[in-house]
Amino acid sequence: MNYSDYFILMMEILGTVSFASSGAMLAIQRRMDVFGVTILGVTTAVGGGVIRDLILGITPPSMFRDFKYALMAIVTSLVIFTLMCLRRQLFSGNFLIWYDKVMNLFDTVGLGVFTVVGMNTAVQTGYGDNYFLLCFVGVVTGVGGGMMRDIMTGTMPYIFVKHIYAVASLAGALVFVLFYRHVPEIVGMLLGAGTVIAIRILAAHYRWNLPRVS
Repeated sequence: MNYSDYFILMMEILGTVSFASSGAMLAIQRRMDVFGVTILGVTTAVGGGVIRDLILGITPPSMFRDFKYALMAIVTSLVIFTLMCLRRQLFSGNFLIWYDKVMNLFDTVGLGVFTVVGMNTAVQTGYGDNYFLLCFVGVVTGVGGGMMRDIMTGTMPYIFVKHIYAVASLAGALVFVLFYRHVPEIVGMLLGAGTVIAIRILAAHYRWNLPRVS
């Protein structure tokens, strides 16, 4: 495995853990049992990648050919479930004030990472010249798992009502398309993911600091 492959693997692990965490935390808030928490964590973590692979004609999808991503999502979900069971008071008092910020952080990192990972997969599959497909696949990879998570919990999907979500993913995808032919692969992915994360953090900061209307 060369340096570039190792970097991409680390990004995929980061995105998987981040999205699995957001899925597991939402499942716990909805009072699901350990099976529900695990399923929602795995769905959030790998759902976008499954959709991406089906669009690109990669069958069976990567999660079924390489179990490590699903396994990481399962372990992450179980760890969070265990922590919440041992510390039930976490879902009361001050923690609820920070809950939305924690969920937003996990979603932000996962969205940025999976947007560029999805696009890089499309490039490696041979679609580097189809910019529309690259952007579409990147956004779908980024938001797909979160949409499935929200639908399964009866929550309005983030891409329709929460902050700047799909728009941030699209902006990162456009940055990746603009630079990936002119800079090393790793730099292009960092620029794209960084754009998504920066937009999401700025949007969340602005929302949290809006003056309250009495």
